Amino acid sequence: MLKCHNPHNRLTHHMTDPNRIPAVFIRGGTSKGVFFHARDLPADQAARDALFLTVIGSPDPYGRQLDGMGGGYSSVSKAVIIAPSERDDADVDFTFAQVVVDKPLVDYAQTCGNLSSAVGPFAVDEGLVSVPDGPAVVRVFNTNTSKIYHAHFEVRGGRAVELGDYVLAGVSGSAALVRLDYVHPGGAMTRAFLPTGNAVDTFDVTGIGPVEASLVDATNPVVFVDAAAFGKTATEHPDALDADAVFMAAMDDLRRQAGVAMGMGARLQDVPLSNPKIAILGAPADFTTIAGEPVSAADHDILIRILSMEKCHKAVTGTGAMCLSAACGVTGSVPHRLRRGSDPKVRLASPSGIVELAADVGQDADGTWEARAISVERTQRRLMEGWVRLPHR
Repeated sequence: MLKCHNPHNRLTHHMTDPNRIPAVFIRGGTSKGVFFHARDLPADQAARDALFLTVIGSPDPYGRQLDGMGGGYSSVSKAVIIAPSERDDADVDFTFAQVVVDKPLVDYAQTCGNLSSAVGPFAVDEGLVSVPDGPAVVRVFNTNTSKIYHAHFEVRGGRAVELGDYVLAGVSGSAALVRLDYVHPGGAMTRAFLPTGNAVDTFDVTGIGPVEASLVDATNPVVFVDAAAFGKTATEHPDALDADAVFMAAMDDLRRQAGVAMGMGARLQDVPLSNPKIAILGAPADFTTIAGEPVSAADHDILIRILSMEKCHKAVTGTGAMCLSAACGVTGSVPHRLRRGSDPKVRLASPSGIVELAADVGQDADGTWEARAISVERTQRRLMEGWVRLPHR
């Protein structure tokens, strides 16, 4: 594979109009985002964030982002920055920006496993790397987590193949498979795969009492708790969970306490809005997806409902799914207790259906748990390319 630092790629680079910024709108997994070349963005961080807010349409007190490219949910309120990498072990650098819907805030304290699936194809389609037709591998360095992953996908005619027969839960139709292999994904945002060193920690949650939770950091930090501790089953529709104010307040309290324990803030109010994520889990059970399709308990190994940016995700975050697959391998953890079976491949049931992942997890010589690798399968598609417009002054 050749790294190509040629600025004259398919998305023509010119800045003759400061209100017109080259960009590509892409679906990656169950998310969508606006992708930019780093060279086309302001060097100043504040100016860059202001640009992202304008492009996505935040802050929007109505929660719809009608005046921008966002869609009113965290999963479709995202921006991505791509640049050629100077690292020997990576082809491109990937920076993820979560744009808050109702606040003038751009958050970099997380990454996006779903949009990660579109980074390798973007690099090929934009001429940042040169690969022959056939199976391709693009090595990606995520600047948010300082972690490497490898994107595997098919290339034909010099472009990433998008049509295929792989069906991803939460996305209509089928598309070409993109496999992501994460190398040593533990401690992405904290000090270790198990940031506290424990498989389970106990917290006193307001209005609930003592609650056991597993604090795990693999590709992103997540707090995992048995849904039963909150009177839930993890089969609930996301809208029903969002509407339960008592439940949401208790989850936020636990998330912030866990964030302090994980070293992500000195005080509860210092814990970022974006991370750690928090999820309720349940043993396999029959349920109906948000598309109205029945799912049998026999078809999955564990149930998950994950909260992202104070809302229940309509599917499951890519990094949340990967983190759960790794957590299931830790003996004594909440996920390990609830999951069925012991195969490295885990079938997770989200509100949109089933996602399969595989994780290599084990203990080193001194008994410390470590996540050696995680693999996840996604799809992606370039939806629009050209320029985004800033308001004319």
